Amino acid sequence: MENHSSSTGSALRSAISDHPRLFEENKYVYPVVSRRSKGISVGINLNPDKICNFDCIYCQVDRTTPPVLRNVEPEIIERELRSLLGQIRSGALFEHPRFQEIPDVLKRTNDIAFSGDGEPTTYPAFREVVERVAAVKREFGLDNVKLNVITNATRFHREGVMDALEILQQNNGEIWAKLDAGSEGYYNQVERTRVPFDLVVSNIKRAAAVWPLVIQTLFMRIHGEAPPESEILAYCEVLNSVLSAGGTLKLIQIYTVARDPAESYVSSLTNEEVDTIADLARRQLPDIPLEVYYGS
Repeated sequence: MENHSSSTGSALRSAISDHPRLFEENKYVYPVVSRRSKGISVGINLNPDKICNFDCIYCQVDRTTPPVLRNVEPEIIERELRSLLGQIRSGALFEHPRFQEIPDVLKRTNDIAFSGDGEPTTYPAFREVVERVAAVKREFGLDNVKLNVITNATRFHREGVMDALEILQQNNGEIWAKLDAGSEGYYNQVERTRVPFDLVVSNIKRAAAVWPLVIQTLFMRIHGEAPPESEILAYCEVLNSVLSAGGTLKLIQIYTVARDPAESYVSSLTNEEVDTIADLARRQLPDIPLEVYYGS
C-alpha cells in the first residue's frame, strides 16, 4: 500500500505539472498550482482557438486536437472569474480532487494571469478584458494580488496593447515577457515564427523603458544538445542592451521543460545544466535578480 506522504507528494507533483486550460464547466478561467507564482495562479485563456503567432518547439499546448472553443466572450470571463475567486476565498476549491493535497502555504491566490493556448495580446479586445478583470480584482479587495500577462512581446508596438498594459500596471500588474534566445538563428529554431527577432527585442526595450519587466526564459536540449555557451552570452548581451537603453528588468526566470513538449526531440536540461546557465547569466547581469526552475 502506498504511504500517505508518497501519495501526497505525487498529488502535489501532478497539480504542479498538469496545467489544463479547462476547469469544470468554465470556458476561459482556470486555476493552477504554479511553481513560479508560489500559489494558486488563476489563468485566463484568451486563445481557446489554440492560434498563436509562435509555434514553439517546447510548447505543451496540444494542437493536434481541434479546439473546444473558437470565440471569446468577455462577459463570461468576468462571471467565471468571480465564481473561481469566490471558491478560493471560501476554500471550496481545495475540496476539488485536483487541489485536495496541496499544502496550506499554496492555498492562496497569488496572481491572475493572462496565459492560455496562444499569445493573449493578439486577442482584439485585450484592453477590454484587462479592464473587466481589474475591476473584478478590485471588487474582491485583492489589491495585493498580481495581475500578470505572460507574453511573447510581439505586440508591444501596438497602441491598444500598450494601453492595456498601462491598465495592468495600475492594478498591481506585471509583464512577464518571453525571451528564449540571444541570436536570430536560435530564436527561429525555437519559436518558429514569422515575427522578426529584432521586433521582439525592440518591443522588450520599448516596454522596459516604461515599466519594470520580468523576463521568462526556457532553455532545453534540442536533439540532445544543450544551448551552447555562445548563445547564453548572446542572450545576456540582449538583456544588457535593454538596460543600456534605459530599461528596467526586475527579475529573470530561467527554467527548462517540465511538461511534454510539442516536439519529441526536445527534452529537459539537468539541474546542473540549468545552474550552469544561471551562474553565467548572473555574472553577465549582476544587478538583476535571477530565479531558476528545474524540470522535475
